[in-house]
Amino acid sequence: MRVLARGRISKWSKEKISAFSTLELRQLLANAERLNEADVAAMCKQLLDERPRGNVAVRRPRPKDGARRLVARSKAFEMHGVSLQNRYWSRSGVRPADGAVVMAVWAADVQKAKGGNSCLLWAPNVAGSRPWSDKPGGKERLAHCRLALERGEAQGLLVYGQGLEGSLPEDKALSVDGVDAENVLDLHVEKRGEEYWATWSEVKRVPMKSVR
Repeated sequence: MRVLARGRISKWSKEKISAFSTLELRQLLANAERLNEADVAAMCKQLLDERPRGNVAVRRPRPKDGARRLVARSKAFEMHGVSLQNRYWSRSGVRPADGAVVMAVWAADVQKAKGGNSCLLWAPNVAGSRPWSDKPGGKERLAHCRLALERGEAQGLLVYGQGLEGSLPEDKALSVDGVDAENVLDLHVEKRGEEYWATWSEVKRVPMKSVR
């Protein structure tokens, strides 16, 4: 794509831009940012976020111990007897065999303390602070949080990857390395005000062969 002069680029509509290839969109984004065309840059980012491979993935080094084995999210849930409602936006599910709630938890969001670990599972979208909470995936997570609260327990699977600045990792991430299906968190779900939190101290190791 050739470099465009400022002024012309600002008149492009979202419909016109959406017809571009992913590579062309990335180039247009670079040009828009260089020319300080904020509206066009925002449209490019939105369109790239909506595409499966819109954002360039950044490879992350493997864990030093080399022991952690990661699999795709849908595969990890299947290995624990859960079929996700939607392979793109579902971040939790219910196991038909025993009714257990299984949730994906971003490893980078875990808050560690002497008494155990904790992680925010869901919070309301106050003043646009958490748009994901109002999307299908967020609404599904809320329903599963309520179910887990009634049951008094749930299971968690740690997700490893790199978040995208300005977005919740459950909604958009720069890259996703995979899910650790072997180490299962025994979660206690509690409600703090309008927020749902998970706390745990024990991690149960389940060899992959036994959960396939």
